[in-house]
Amino acid sequence: MKQASSSLLDNCTSGGCGAKIGAGELSKLLAGLPVLHDENLIVGYDSSDDAAVYKISDKSYIVATADFFPPMVNDPMSFGKIAAANALSDIYAMGGKPITALNLVCFPQSMDMGILREILQGGAEKVAEASAVLAGGHSIYDKEPKYGLAVTGIVENDKIIKNDTPAIGHKLILTKPLGTGLVIAALRGGVASTEAVDKAVATMERLNKYAAEKMQGFCVSACTDITGFGLLAHALEMASDKVSIALYPSEIPYIKEAYQYADEYLVTAAGQRNRNHLEGKADVNGLPFALQELMFDPQTSGGLLICVSSEQSDDLLAAIQADDLAARIIGEVVKRESKIILFQ
Repeated sequence: MKQASSSLLDNCTSGGCGAKIGAGELSKLLAGLPVLHDENLIVGYDSSDDAAVYKISDKSYIVATADFFPPMVNDPMSFGKIAAANALSDIYAMGGKPITALNLVCFPQSMDMGILREILQGGAEKVAEASAVLAGGHSIYDKEPKYGLAVTGIVENDKIIKNDTPAIGHKLILTKPLGTGLVIAALRGGVASTEAVDKAVATMERLNKYAAEKMQGFCVSACTDITGFGLLAHALEMASDKVSIALYPSEIPYIKEAYQYADEYLVTAAGQRNRNHLEGKADVNGLPFALQELMFDPQTSGGLLICVSSEQSDDLLAAIQADDLAARIIGEVVKRESKIILFQ
């Protein structure tokens, strides 16, 4: 990978979705905010979904999201691509199509503006790949570089896919491998192999557009994307207070080197926050420690977790695997049990 003349990683203390406020802390913050009632607001912040959905006509809904973070790699172009792919993903998870994007930029005055130009170029390329329009944005000086997008999408009223409406008996498909957070941590620690970083960058730069297009026409009851809260916390949000999620540990895809790093007890602060948040809701004690860490690992621009009817799950998986080889059926939705996340 090309290195920036002034290292992006040297200018920030955390990066990617690992910089997110923890799920437990965030829920407490949001619980104190007033809920504004508007009959046209179909999905708001009170539901922990991936994006807001607002009705503009009987047939069409606006999907809106914003996402930005500090860099997780040194290459500016790659950082821009990853940040943009991550922001666009929320629209895909809701069943929508992105139409416009606005740049969100924080950048130190002391850094070379040529680096920022490359970041913006990488983001613009991903917005173009998504067939959306980069329409402007906002920038400020800051002590640490940060980049992302505010994205607006559109979805037909009968095609909205929420994250907390899984149907019992449906199967769960994960479209990307886990482990990007651990690889990023290893990179920061100077112990990541080139192969591991290349694998992580490739999956983070990959748009969820292609998997989302494949799920159109299938009986999908819920969907979310796996980001900073890790697989288990996002599965917890999917289960909500209605069902339990049974995962198949042996089927969960991951970056091989990330497993090795976790097996050597390389852990992340965000992964520990996710572990604490799941205490009492998922019993992972019978699983290998490295696999536990992968399931708590904060993902940057992670894959979609798609809940699809069991009769159609193999066909949808085959369609997704045509382009995303790592995709696997990793679990199913079951009746509510004492533990919200189960392992079979």
